[in-house]
Amino acid sequence: SRGPGEGLPTLTVTTILEDPYVMVRSGELEGYCIDLLKALAAMLHFSYRVKVVGDGQYGTIAPSGNWTGMVGEILRREADIAVAPLTVTSAREEVLSFTTPFLQTGIGILLRKDTVSQEMSFFHFLAPFSKETWTGLLFAYLLTCFCLFLVARLSPCEWNEPKNEENHFTFLNSLWFGAGALALQGVTPRPKALSVRVVAAVWWLFTIALLAAYIANFTALLSSSTEQLPIQTFEDLVKQRKLDFGTLEGSSTFYFFKNSKNPTHQMIYEYMDKRRDHVLVKTYQEAVQRVMESNYAFIGESISQDLAAARHCNLIRAPEVIGARGFGIATTQASPWTKQLSIAVLKLRESGDLDYLRNKWWESSCLQRSRDSWSPLQPQALGGLFLTLAIGLALGVIAALLELSNRSRRAAGHAKKSCCSVFTEEICSRLRIKGNTRQTQEPSGRANA
Repeated sequence: SRGPGEGLPTLTVTTILEDPYVMVRSGELEGYCIDLLKALAAMLHFSYRVKVVGDGQYGTIAPSGNWTGMVGEILRREADIAVAPLTVTSAREEVLSFTTPFLQTGIGILLRKDTVSQEMSFFHFLAPFSKETWTGLLFAYLLTCFCLFLVARLSPCEWNEPKNEENHFTFLNSLWFGAGALALQGVTPRPKALSVRVVAAVWWLFTIALLAAYIANFTALLSSSTEQLPIQTFEDLVKQRKLDFGTLEGSSTFYFFKNSKNPTHQMIYEYMDKRRDHVLVKTYQEAVQRVMESNYAFIGESISQDLAAARHCNLIRAPEVIGARGFGIATTQASPWTKQLSIAVLKLRESGDLDYLRNKWWESSCLQRSRDSWSPLQPQALGGLFLTLAIGLALGVIAALLELSNRSRRAAGHAKKSCCSVFTEEICSRLRIKGNTRQTQEPSGRANA
């Protein structure tokens, strides 16, 4: 109770014990709703007396036609207002008045992580990169190996005498060299020319950055809870047969599915109604305990499920949330406090006090990644890396041509030929297939004989 001040009206407030809205600690009530009530009392200048609802119910219509829970207490004038996680529904709005919602919520699915984890696919190791990225990587690998093969044949520092020496950088050896760099393994042949070394160095840089991105994204994938959740929607929940599922008996969530015209929601209601003695729970604490100890999925307020996931690291809420709704303060229909309380709630929201209370009582003790933080790495994220590789390959080819042109210039001076003709002959000689070279040499040898 807050002691009555001089000339201040005293309101009787009904509430319900539910963590973290209202809790009993050291013989006193505390929680989100208690802090909210204190702020409202300070703004509107009233005193209050808090009582916990006698039957432990939120408020439903009994078979006799009377309302139970906090709604019934207000209708019977046993309480003036209800400050609790009481959902604003059309049925309750017909008999009571509600303020502007102080918390927004919806209907979600609370699960235990180890009951919903699924086996990874056989090719799960390919998931860190998108299909476009893998295609780009394959193209970059083949292009680099071809550039190695080409530059090694063009560079006189790598292949000085095409007619007498064997070029170690064949296309197959170039493919093996590129694959060895991808595995961070040193392989032969070792490049000698500057141009070949430029191509090799830029490919090494590319592979190191690529492997770092792959490892980081694969680690994020393994720790991503969303990728291991086969139950992400209510339709997934209906289709599976491993988990039982239910909600609070007599809650607004139960009647939401009862009144819904959605076929999936109707199937959920029929399942819960036929097995109500087995799947419906009495309290929120019982629901959380049952999810933790058995193959059970709890359907309830998403904001309360977020709290359970923050307190118990082995619990998780499925991504889909339906039936957007809010928690409001309930009063009698003729109460003069409804409008004043609504304005006060809006002021608390505008000042950021409601966000402060939300963060205070929903503080997480688990270091969890955001469900939507992981996605396959797209080519755009590696665009600069591919551009660097392309520039390096171009520089390698240019360096090989410069080395060949210098050799051609010196050879042209000694042979007193045109530099362009010698350069062309060198290129044709180096790009000619070795088998063809031998075939052309054999007839000339026979002719000389």
